[in-house]
Amino acid sequence: MSLMSFTGSSREKRIAKREMMTMISREPRQIQGFRVAQDKCAWRIQEMVDETPKAEKYCSDGYLGYSDVDYYGAEYVRNSRNKADTHHIESVNADLRCSLAGLQRRSRCFYRTLATFEAVVDAFVEAYNAFGAWKLRYGGPVTHMPGNENKHLHRWNYGTASLFDFVVI
Repeated sequence: MSLMSFTGSSREKRIAKREMMTMISREPRQIQGFRVAQDKCAWRIQEMVDETPKAEKYCSDGYLGYSDVDYYGAEYVRNSRNKADTHHIESVNADLRCSLAGLQRRSRCFYRTLATFEAVVDAFVEAYNAFGAWKLRYGGPVTHMPGNENKHLHRWNYGTASLFDFVVI
């Protein structure tokens, strides 16, 4: 996920490009690793692969930097046209965009430093993963809402808990 933000003092505003890379597991749907940086390069992605539990299969979008990463013999699928194997990560990225103000509005909310951006994402990832583990343990089955079986609208049986109940400040 690429985003632009302002850096520097109010007198000396510069636009900086920020990259956020995420690595997720499908089951359970949790964020296994992330990087916040000024660029997206193969060695940063390699660090994430090295630090996360090994997987049988790695899927990515069409970015060529992923092809320079060593996946230690696991299957690697590069999806430059078909997003069938990357819809989970796109969904997690959408959750990030909806939940973190600095990823929603470019002009009003932004992170002045990479360290701040990384700290905010780290807190979100911890809460997101705790909520995901809670849903797996205590959540009931997901049912389609009546009349909307084909529109991907679900009725969640999780009681009154939400992601923000798991944020630790």
